[in-house]
Formats: sequence, C-alpha cells, structure tokens
Amino acid sequence: MTRSTVIIPGRLFGPCQPLLFYAGKAVLARGGAVEPIDWNAAESLDPSASSAARHAWVRDQVAPVLDRLGGRPVLIGKSLGSYAADLAAQRGLPAIWYTPLLLDELVVASLRASTAPFLLIGGTADTGAWDGSLARSLTPYVCEIPDADHMLTVPAGLTASATVLGEVTAAAERFLDEVVWPA
Repeated sequence: MTRSTVIIPGRLFGPCQPLLFYAGKAVLARGGAVEPIDWNAAESLDPSASSAARHAWVRDQVAPVLDRLGGRPVLIGKSLGSYAADLAAQRGLPAIWYTPLLLDELVVASLRASTAPFLLIGGTADTGAWDGSLARSLTPYVCEIPDADHMLTVPAGLTASATVLGEVTAAAERFLDEVVWPA
C-alpha cells in the first residue's frame, strides 16, 4: 500500500509550522511520502474575503495537487486548509484537521458529507473556530485541548504548549496507526 499525505497550511504559517511539520514526520516515519503545499499565492487571498471566496481559493490550490498525485493521500490541514474538506469528502480521503473552521457552514457541510474517517484537533480557547460539541457530533476522532488557542498554545507557558504539541502529534500518530493505516 502506498502511503502519502498532502500538507495544507493555514493562512499565516506554511507547511513547516510545528503542528504540520510533526504530522508530516509521522507520515515519513511510517514509510509514507509528504507533499507540502505552500501558499505561493497567499498574498492574493484577501483576509476579509467571504467564506465562499476562501473556499474556492483553497480548492483551486489543492485540487491540482491531488489530481497530480492520484491515489488516496491523507489530507492534513490547518485552519484555512480545512476548506479542502470538500475535496476529502468528494474523493473519499481520510484527513486530519488542526483547528478546523467549525464555525463556517461550508467547512461543516463538507465534514458532514465525508465518508472517510477524519480527526479533528482543536482547543477550547479557540472561540473563533472551534466548537467541541459540534466536533464530537461530526466524528468519533476528536482531540480537544483545554485552554488551547488557535495555534494550540496554552496560557501556562511555552513548556506546557510544547507538551500540547506532543499530545496532538500523538493523537495524529494514533489516528494514522489505528484508523488510516492499521497493521
């Protein structure tokens, strides 16, 4: 079985930010290939763009990568990248979504339409994007971090935030090992 992933960044940080970097390392450790997307046209996305415009922009960036790769890659995305959930749903692709935009109807509708398993990771202090009750209604695979913000950092300090990074990376590894690529 060919194992691969497409790393889809958020709006402000590229595919090498720690959350996505370690998720990619988890795929590499399992013999998989990693295809990072870097928003080379990020400046063309107006931060005040409508949900529909952001969705179309992400789709235009991600779909060609999926078409080129073929197969059944795992999508691993952060925040803005969760607009690619419709591509995961349409193509039956498993996914890991860090701080998905659960307050956006387009993202939620895409997640509801998904037939492949997906893991949602978010923090209770991320009131602009995360809804833990909604997350648990969408999938049995949820990692919710108390007091974590949109970057999954916690107010207890850097060491505590690094511990959170380890916790969410472990959740991603369990999901890959137990759900996506079980032995």
